[in-house]
Amino acid sequence: MIQTLDLLSITFGNVAQGERTASYRAMPDGSTSDIHILAIDYRGFGRSTGSPTEEGLILDGISAVDWAMNIAKIPSSRIVVLGQSLGTAVACGVIEHFAMRKIEFAGVVLVAGFTDVSNLLTSYSIAGWIPVLSPLRPYPALQKLFISYVNDKWPSTSRLTNFVKISKRVRLFIIHALDDYEIPWYHSQGLFAAAANGTMESGIDMGLLEKMKARNTVDMGDGAFISIWKTGSDKIIRQEIVAHGAHSTVLTYAPLSLAVFKAFGLDNGGVMP
Repeated sequence: MIQTLDLLSITFGNVAQGERTASYRAMPDGSTSDIHILAIDYRGFGRSTGSPTEEGLILDGISAVDWAMNIAKIPSSRIVVLGQSLGTAVACGVIEHFAMRKIEFAGVVLVAGFTDVSNLLTSYSIAGWIPVLSPLRPYPALQKLFISYVNDKWPSTSRLTNFVKISKRVRLFIIHALDDYEIPWYHSQGLFAAAANGTMESGIDMGLLEKMKARNTVDMGDGAFISIWKTGSDKIIRQEIVAHGAHSTVLTYAPLSLAVFKAFGLDNGGVMP
């Protein structure tokens, strides 16, 4: 009997844009008879009508999961939620929503994510070349003023902490490329720290977190590394920073399909390289 597994892909842009279609082929790594991919254009993107808002995009992601579970009849335990770029923020909102309802997934994969909008705007560069608010770094008050006019905050770190804290089982994979010039890779450091913080009842000191993380980090060369955070409970957080892949091409690389396989438990439960 073939076990049907479902991968919900939530990415920035349209479902057929750029490397998207190539990534859909790469994600299952040839195991197309077992893994099915559900990719969505949320409101305001592709052929979807409406205007994108934080609340609306998260609702679209929730609706996609509801469809997979209730119409396609895929149990949540056989669903992996994957988000890239803005899609990571949508994914964080989606998984927190379901965790609060005691619904857990096989795994969550976040690729090229960001911590929140305020940090994103001060570091983001359009196409890797045109900075948004980073030129205003010498003027923090002015930066703060501009950010205050942004309605959607996308607090991924707090959502991720809450998701990990209230979930009984977590398989979280965070992937980012060092040469991502649109969203710098250090945003994934913040996401990892937020997730790790959620494994501790009263939080964890950042200095202690860094020491504990260093003991479970493998140097992959050229600045790349893999870090594992595993608590006594059934919660595993895996961060992989790769040397190359830019902002979107990383979707087609092996670490992504490996994360999907690990999330589904198709690697016999291994978490280290």
